[in-house]
Amino acid sequence: MARGDQIYVMRPLGKMQGVYEHHGIDYGDGSVIHYRKPEQEPAIISHTSMSSFSQGHRIYIKRYQTSFIADDVIRRAESRLGEQQYDLLTNNCEHFATWCKTGQQDSAQLRQFGLGFAGFSPKESHQLVEEATVSTPEQAIPLVQQALNNVAIARAPLQARYDRAIADMQTWHRVAQLALRQGKETVARAALERKVASKKQLPDLQAQLRTLDDLQRDLQKKLQQVQTRSF
Repeated sequence: MARGDQIYVMRPLGKMQGVYEHHGIDYGDGSVIHYRKPEQEPAIISHTSMSSFSQGHRIYIKRYQTSFIADDVIRRAESRLGEQQYDLLTNNCEHFATWCKTGQQDSAQLRQFGLGFAGFSPKESHQLVEEATVSTPEQAIPLVQQALNNVAIARAPLQARYDRAIADMQTWHRVAQLALRQGKETVARAALERKVASKKQLPDLQAQLRTLDDLQRDLQKKLQQVQTRSF
């Protein structure tokens, strides 16, 4: 990592690890500028420590073929410090970091999944369901529908990771076979290790997908019950 890099970490959703990306700009001195979301307060673009940004998760770099030089990226990020205009669909943490790096107000997550999930709060989603239980049908229906949208948002990247792990397993299997035919045992062994590493991801991803599917079914039943109450 270097000054001016756009970096991100995979943040958890409840007990599920690596569900969504949280982006920021590396300041180059062990700190980050990013959209921070304090408890019970509006999200704000803040200059924080790297540890506060990562929360113990691995940090990745978002690469671009062309982007601003580091000093310009930092100046752009500093120009928006203190901003409190967070919007999940139009101005989330990735929108901000990408704008600093490339000048484009873009979120690859939104383009990939159709909806945004950066900044999604499990606590707020749980509150939606609780509110729906005690609300009138007219109030409850949109709350449950929003919770269903949250589940769909969380599921999309998990499914993508599962599909990618399957594809990686198949790719490394072919690489190992080819290497063995060519007598390259060291390459074959390394490829098989990569295949095994991809395979080890599958049980956990399958369990997380099942959990979300169960939650989705429960929410759909709740929605049907609420809709029945409205007639």
